[in-house]
Amino acid sequence: MKAAVPKGDLATEITASLVVFLVALPLCIGVAVASGVSPELGIISGVIGGLVVGAARGSTLQVSGPAAGLAALVAETVLEYGVAMLGVIVLFSGLLQIVLGLVKLGRFFQAISLAVVQGMLAGIGLPLMFSQAYPVADAKAPGTPLENMAGIPGLLADTVADPQAMIAAGLGIVTVVLSFLWKKAPGPVRKVPAALVAVGIGITVAALPGVDVKTLQVGNLLASVDVPGAEQFAGLADAGIITAILTFTVIASAESLFTAAAVDRMHDGPRTRYNPELIAQGAGNTLAGLLGALPITAVVARSSANVQAGAKTRLSRTLHGLWLLAFALLLPQVLALIPISVLAGVLVHSGWKLFAPDEFPKMWRQDRGEFAVMTITTLVIVATALLEGVLIGLAAGIVLAAVRMSQTVIRQHTEDDTAKVVMAGNATFLRLPQVIEALESAAEAGKPRIRLDLTGVTHLDHACRSQVEEFTAQQRGKGLRVELLMPGPAKRPPAEEQAAPVADGPQLSDPLPRRRTAPTPATASVASAAVSGAGSGSAPGPTAEWFYLDTTPMPEDFAQRYAEEYAPGYAEGYPRGYSEGYGGEYTSGFARGQA
Repeated sequence: MKAAVPKGDLATEITASLVVFLVALPLCIGVAVASGVSPELGIISGVIGGLVVGAARGSTLQVSGPAAGLAALVAETVLEYGVAMLGVIVLFSGLLQIVLGLVKLGRFFQAISLAVVQGMLAGIGLPLMFSQAYPVADAKAPGTPLENMAGIPGLLADTVADPQAMIAAGLGIVTVVLSFLWKKAPGPVRKVPAALVAVGIGITVAALPGVDVKTLQVGNLLASVDVPGAEQFAGLADAGIITAILTFTVIASAESLFTAAAVDRMHDGPRTRYNPELIAQGAGNTLAGLLGALPITAVVARSSANVQAGAKTRLSRTLHGLWLLAFALLLPQVLALIPISVLAGVLVHSGWKLFAPDEFPKMWRQDRGEFAVMTITTLVIVATALLEGVLIGLAAGIVLAAVRMSQTVIRQHTEDDTAKVVMAGNATFLRLPQVIEALESAAEAGKPRIRLDLTGVTHLDHACRSQVEEFTAQQRGKGLRVELLMPGPAKRPPAEEQAAPVADGPQLSDPLPRRRTAPTPATASVASAAVSGAGSGSAPGPTAEWFYLDTTPMPEDFAQRYAEEYAPGYAEGYPRGYSEGYGGEYTSGFARGQA
């Protein structure tokens, strides 16, 4: 169903659809040729992308059709299984996409970094410019993006030596220049798309005597339709075919929905509804498979052209499919007048807009970590393919986020006889080297007491917790006094332990010496937290009192000397190595403080 268009915007939607048509036509033909199938199959997929996917709800401005990102995979599949099996693979890929949309897995693709999106756009735009540089001069591109880049010097030499190639290149260059400068034209003139003006100039020049430049050649669309039969469906028993279906599904879905995220950032209109869009893409691929055509995805080049042309509704992308169908069926002779170099020039301009070189220094100034993610995404796409580049870019973004989430502030200093280490932030395994270095520095300070304050740590993972606890145990084993203050809420002991009478004297099996009278609930809670803080890791929160366990042997007369000052009667029954006191810090034993 087509979106309703305000009367005043109808002209804009129509002109935008013509611009998208001019961008889509060479892409449909080029992708088909690169995929090892006839150009007509590319046109059929382009028509379906416009009339079926374009009319469906989901995205508003994103345009679908055969995509360059799938060309290598399609060529491989056609080479191994033949063109006839391509329809079955595309058909079942479409059905799988519909299922994925119905179970609402489309939203998964919304979690994508802006740096990855911009890197994806640049990674598509840069190869697009270099690949279309060859059709600009009526030459054939060598193949991969890297090969296309390496072949530019040879292309220039061949173009200069061939007068007809120079004419074609001139038309392409004029198209690119017009595309850049047209926005400076007077208001009424600027309403006509630059691509249409360039096509008019190209048709005029191509018609001149002595000019022999390449023009579009499209055969019979209806004769190219190849509906899969029983023999092709029998191929579903082949494990390789099932693998190809799954691969097509994943790549086509990822490319379409990542493109949706990118296109949404190009305009301020309605946002993409990911699940309906995935269902729409599936419907398009299901029909394309039934007709034996190429797989369909959302395409950034066409979508960006649609946005830049001022489109606001689904009408422009739907109409572009209609123009493809009408021209291919009714006016192939008109298409035959359009020089390929002019359409290649339109794509070179689109590639530059996608590459957006100004975004790289801008990202460098704003966030160098995101700049690295953006650059990695771009380079990997150029060196490999779209899906690989996006996946590696996402992985780089996740690593960057993990590193930044693991920001741990570690402060070290010595005070009197104590080496202090204070940590704050998120302590994860990524910061383990810094944590170990801080602990070792505290041990090497040569102080008889070490204080580890981790109450400011908001997240302490298992690796860092284990390291801190092992360090504490090792240092206590060497006879040092270690205070350990861990993050987390204090644990209250069971009620029966709080109220139970305690026998005189400490029990050797207890981690802490017991008082001669039952502790109060508050004191028991703190003591329990101290035990777990020294062992299991659960400890009082930032507002709770805390204790540390000191296993340093006490002087024989320690209890007698401090009994009168701190707690008369507490010293009775305590063996050597145990003491308990209140009122503030002192040199040995259990200290009581406020975190």
